[in-house]
Amino acid sequence: MTAEYKVHGDIAVITLNNPPVNGLGFATRLAITDALAKANADAAVIAIVLTGAGKAFSGGADIKEFGSPKALAEPNLLSVILAVENSAKPVVAAVHSVCMGGGLELSLGCHYRIVAPGCSVALPEVKLGLVPGAGGTQRLPRVLGVEAALNMIVSGEPVKSELLASVPGQKLFDKLAASVESLAEEALAFAREVAAVRPLPLVRNLPCKHPLGDAYFGFARNMVKGMAKNFPAPLKCVDAVEVATKQKFDQGMLTEREMFINLMWTPESRALRHIFAAERAASKIPDVPEDTPKRDIQSVAVIGAGTMGGGIAMNFLNAGIPVKMLEMKQEALDRGLATIRKNYEAQVKKGKLKQDKYEQRMALLSTTLRYDEIGQADLVIEAVFEELGVKEAVFKELDRVMKPGAILASNTSTLDVNKIAHFTKRPQDVVGMHFFSPANVMKLLEVVRGEKTGKDVLATVMAVAKKIRKTAVVSGVCDGFIGNRMIEQYSRQAGFLLEEGATPAQVDKAVEKFGFAMGPFRMGDLAGNDIGWAIRKRRYVEKPDLKYSKTADLLCEMGRYGQKTGAGWYDYQAGKRDAIPSALVEKMIADHRTAQGITPRKISDDEIVQRLVYSLVNEAAHILQEGIASKASDIDMVYLTGYGFPIHRGGPMLYADQVGLFNVVQSMNHFAQNPLDDAKFWQPAPLLAKLVADSKTFN
Repeated sequence: MTAEYKVHGDIAVITLNNPPVNGLGFATRLAITDALAKANADAAVIAIVLTGAGKAFSGGADIKEFGSPKALAEPNLLSVILAVENSAKPVVAAVHSVCMGGGLELSLGCHYRIVAPGCSVALPEVKLGLVPGAGGTQRLPRVLGVEAALNMIVSGEPVKSELLASVPGQKLFDKLAASVESLAEEALAFAREVAAVRPLPLVRNLPCKHPLGDAYFGFARNMVKGMAKNFPAPLKCVDAVEVATKQKFDQGMLTEREMFINLMWTPESRALRHIFAAERAASKIPDVPEDTPKRDIQSVAVIGAGTMGGGIAMNFLNAGIPVKMLEMKQEALDRGLATIRKNYEAQVKKGKLKQDKYEQRMALLSTTLRYDEIGQADLVIEAVFEELGVKEAVFKELDRVMKPGAILASNTSTLDVNKIAHFTKRPQDVVGMHFFSPANVMKLLEVVRGEKTGKDVLATVMAVAKKIRKTAVVSGVCDGFIGNRMIEQYSRQAGFLLEEGATPAQVDKAVEKFGFAMGPFRMGDLAGNDIGWAIRKRRYVEKPDLKYSKTADLLCEMGRYGQKTGAGWYDYQAGKRDAIPSALVEKMIADHRTAQGITPRKISDDEIVQRLVYSLVNEAAHILQEGIASKASDIDMVYLTGYGFPIHRGGPMLYADQVGLFNVVQSMNHFAQNPLDDAKFWQPAPLLAKLVADSKTFN
């Protein structure tokens, strides 16, 4: 039952009941129109109340129907709203908790609206690369005023009902109820009050003007253009609201609908809708049911007070969870504490954190030099040096001191979690929790599932990730897991491009123009080029046949480790992070080419982008085939939240789908002919080849 119908004396009440947020799916829309017809046919009913069960009036479209024919099946939302408007008996929307998107548009089709305090009201369609498509841009300005409505529509951010009810001259809400609890009774009483009023008020009949007209919308466009960057929807929102002030209502509705449909087909909207669904899908693990019991995490211990350990600790302090930080030396603890204080004090100075909140968080942090003092923590995360022998010593100590049932997590970025688990007598309690640097800022958390990791441990860690506001993606065990395994191929291609004729600045500029937050060489300088050097040294032993450019090794041999040494692929001035192209590095690369007998060639930006991005795609296809990642959208989330992949392109896998996998493979076959590249790598992964043969996509 997606909408319940009950008669309370002389008032019919239609209650949306489609958990969790009363999404307006096909069955719900049909139930609303059926209930409206029933109420209008009942002579004893004098008015109708429309409300929502549970913790929402309505959150809008049903995400389960996104992109499916059901989303447009009649009655679509426009038809439902028209049926509400055409009701012969007044319809009162009793709004509470959440009223967003199509839910707000539905309420605007009602003749009256009564709202409970604390309700979050929004038209968030712009966050999906769309304009509201069921009259939001035409009705909201009529009840709230052009400027307030445009701000809501362009930002997509929720606004509390009390604030909206206080806007001078607003006609969005006819009445503010005393509380959520009293809303139902107040709505019934209000419906009886207005039952005899005729004609029935319609939002569509209200005037919509702005006193400054073209000048205001010109100003609004300039403001929005600066923020919209790669997305067309925000500017279209301005256009749609302007239409409300210049066209008759029905014509404005047609114009809004045309904008909505045109935006629906843009790659940017597809990317944002993909991300919206992918973020929710990432938390679902195929063989771990949602009702899997979770362990109670009331306290956390962190081993290591360095940059990573301190950042990890801050995540839990921010969430109100006590943390005990362990180090081997007091000086290291003191440095770690000082860094955490400095980070919080910077937030206080910028007005992002109140002084009392800062003090509360620091009060949750304690330190120790002894393993025996962390034994009662529910979760312990080690963030020590990335070397298996060091991890072994730590986990043997943790196995000795931690209470039964404690979760033992490693922040390793590449090492074998199964080997780490076997350093203990409780491998079922061991899991990888790979935070990204800076750990207190970056959204991504790779949750690495060992072969013996308990399902309850996985379920618990995914819940903890949500609590500390991370996007958690599950990875199987392999060298580098999902993100770092892929970035290695990306980095290899960047090195080959240098040998063949590109400069670090050209490569970086090409991928940054494509939309990456940072190119591979600027990224290397930020992370520390010595980190990649250590991994390559290991690779030379483990995989002697794997081909690498030697330029990165030569750079490190010059002591140019990046920003921390004031010199890397670029030169840096003291106290600044501006990357200045280095004549010394360009000479080193040129000398290396000469020594290798390589004649440099002109390389296009398109080739740079394709080789870097398609290297990610091909390696990701291997990762999917091996079951390291369970779905392509998980890989997109890793790259969007951890590696700066451009949001408007939706991640490497969606981008490949949109380019066309056939076209991706054709380019890869071309790259395989390059004698200076790695022909073996460019053989399409079997999964990729099969998808092309079957005319299918990753997503």
